Amino acid sequence: MKNKYIFGGFIIVIFLGLMGYLFTQSNIKYESDFSNIINNDKTVKATGKWVKEKNYVIDRETKTFSFYMRDEKGKEMKVVYNGMMPNNFESATSVVVTGNFENGYFRAKDILTKCPSKYEEQPVQSSRL
Repeated sequence: MKNKYIFGGFIIVIFLGLMGYLFTQSNIKYESDFSNIINNDKTVKATGKWVKEKNYVIDRETKTFSFYMRDEKGKEMKVVYNGMMPNNFESATSVVVTGNFENGYFRAKDILTKCPSKYEEQPVQSSRL
């Protein structure tokens, strides 16, 4: 009977430890100021816009996709992602990349794009009969 309580307590301790670990891992900060990202070695979600003038590069040999982002203050940083370019990247109005800054560029683990919504209100033309 005593072994059941010990085993149950052990399971509860493991569960609480796992929950604590997952909570700290999901506590990723959003940053729209790239100055804060460059001086930070933690994983962050950087938000900004793709710098279309600098285009993007797809390297099929190393299977990387790279581009430049601009924050709300106009500061730019290079982003390198191990993977393919998201399907809707070129039409995105903003980009959110998750990762960390290392070796002079942002190493992205994930890229999310925000595209113009087809549900946004469109201007209505009135017709008079």
